[in-house]
Amino acid sequence: MSVRWIPGESFLGNGFVAGNVLVDAGVSPVAVERFSAQIEYIVLTHCHYDHIAYVKEIAHMCDARVAIHRLDAPGLVDDRESLAFNFGGRSPGIVPDLVLEEGDRVGGLLVLHTPGHTRGSICLYSEEGRDLISGDTVFTDGGFGRFDFPGGSRASLGESLDRLSELEVRGLYPGHGTPVEEGGERHIAAARDLLKSCYG
Repeated sequence: MSVRWIPGESFLGNGFVAGNVLVDAGVSPVAVERFSAQIEYIVLTHCHYDHIAYVKEIAHMCDARVAIHRLDAPGLVDDRESLAFNFGGRSPGIVPDLVLEEGDRVGGLLVLHTPGHTRGSICLYSEEGRDLISGDTVFTDGGFGRFDFPGGSRASLGESLDRLSELEVRGLYPGHGTPVEEGGERHIAAARDLLKSCYG
């Protein structure tokens, strides 16, 4: 499955199109418009505003169903959970069409519950292509999302990175920064080592 990158602008997160799925909706509707005919689902990796800012508008434009993990669904209506005020915005005020759990599949992508950045953070894994869309759980510079926001946990993030390090990962497509199409496992290992060495 090919993954198309829609770069996030300013502080907003990246978007990715994989088959009939748009992952994350911090990118503008204009940036997504060329893919609108193929998008049937919008899967949100977590509830922070920089990843959900335009979900309502994009869902309407694409006539797409919105999905998010059960533990992060409150962030779609709660400004504290979404950190919307930190970004000068408001939560979209919508109820998801699909509430996700570990092991679910959307458009051929496997849902992996990877808490730490938020309680309901997820990654999406293509077993066929060995590609991981990682949200803010792990970045391609060997970094990871902050765990000092409400719902964050250093211990949970460590467990999530341990779990991801056991996967075969070729392409790594993070919520911020530039994706890589090869060697994703190395970036995950670097993030895991950094968390352990610097944060105990």
